[in-house]
Amino acid sequence: MRLLPIYRVTVFVPPAHADALVAGILKADGLKLGDYSEVMWITPGGQEQFRPGGKAKPTLGVPGELTRADTVRIEFAIARDEGRLAHVLREGVHRHHPWEVPSVFVDESMFPLPDGVA
Repeated sequence: MRLLPIYRVTVFVPPAHADALVAGILKADGLKLGDYSEVMWITPGGQEQFRPGGKAKPTLGVPGELTRADTVRIEFAIARDEGRLAHVLREGVHRHHPWEVPSVFVDESMFPLPDGVA
């Protein structure tokens, strides 16, 4: 087994936009891990909440008012390469996400690849 240094990216998106976001991310990057491509984890059934500030231009909600919305959690991993990460975030996530400021989290992690996997 070897440990592959990765960025683990977590994005929250409204259910109605999940398929478009997934397609946009995959257009920006094939998400290859070992011998597999298009590797993602999609978890439905959550909620996010936010209160837009006075200068915000929210897609949903009104500045100053607390808003709750259903959400889908989309996670994927890419090898640690800052240029690749920036490209995926800019062209895959931000370009295809409906929110003015998407809920995106990037963690440095390790992905264990079994022996014999490229």
